[in-house]
Amino acid sequence: MSSVTGSEVAIDAFIDEIRPSFNYIVADAACSGCLFTLLVVLLGFSTKESRRRLVFQLNVLAICVALTLAILTGLTSGKAVVDPFNQVSTRLYITAIVFAFYPPLLYDSILLTRLFTLYPVTITPWFTLVKIFAFPFCIKCARVVVLALWFNDYVKFGSTTQALVQNQGAIWYRNRNMTAEWTMQTADNLYSVSFFLYNLHVRTSSIRSVSGISERIRQIFYISAANFVFPLLFNIAQIILITADRSPYTGSLVILINNFVTVIGILCATLWLSGSEWVRGHKEALADAEDFARWGGDKFHAASDVSGGV
Repeated sequence: MSSVTGSEVAIDAFIDEIRPSFNYIVADAACSGCLFTLLVVLLGFSTKESRRRLVFQLNVLAICVALTLAILTGLTSGKAVVDPFNQVSTRLYITAIVFAFYPPLLYDSILLTRLFTLYPVTITPWFTLVKIFAFPFCIKCARVVVLALWFNDYVKFGSTTQALVQNQGAIWYRNRNMTAEWTMQTADNLYSVSFFLYNLHVRTSSIRSVSGISERIRQIFYISAANFVFPLLFNIAQIILITADRSPYTGSLVILINNFVTVIGILCATLWLSGSEWVRGHKEALADAEDFARWGGDKFHAASDVSGGV
């Protein structure tokens, strides 16, 4: 009887040990599958004109970074589930951590580039550009600094993967650097989105009555707001978890999902724009074909009239 109880305790302990890694794998597979599908659709709807744009190329870069995070998460978490006593190398584990915490800087910078559609570099005075981009530039520099400080403290907690995993609780709970990073990220996104939506409202208020343009502006507003709201909710959840939960596993899961949600939001915005351009291009091609057919028919009827008169 005691041996059966001992076996059950060992099995329960093993399940509790691999449960966080298993949860990471499930979330990673679901989010990366959605991201890869949207990437295929994006490439299918993109045009030559859209593929030449810097925003499109940055979006593809963000997707590649997120998919790299998915692969690294799958490797580290899969190894922890299959062979928990022989985990991945320390370099691979630290690389996965870097891809989880640093890319939000890239994603937020891509969202910031929307301001260049309202303030083109070629025609906007440099003093105006400095006033607009000084705050996001300074806050991104501060975010780089606090992330570097956090990473320096993180690698000091252990020289092996097992030591880093065991000390995650001490690294995670009420970490001032990560709390500051997520707070600044919220302020950064709030500034970019608010400034963009306000200027979009001011500049388009006089043309909203035009048919078709009003609906397009409304769609841009909703997409921009959604790109901010969902990551904001995850940032708030991360701040709450890091200050209230000593266990890092739930917070790490939220961080992983937040990376994918942010990229999927950016990708949906680009997909909407590419789809609109694809539809517009096909409509123009169809209209040209109809005009050509009509022009050819008119020439045919004119030739028939001439031959009939002869």
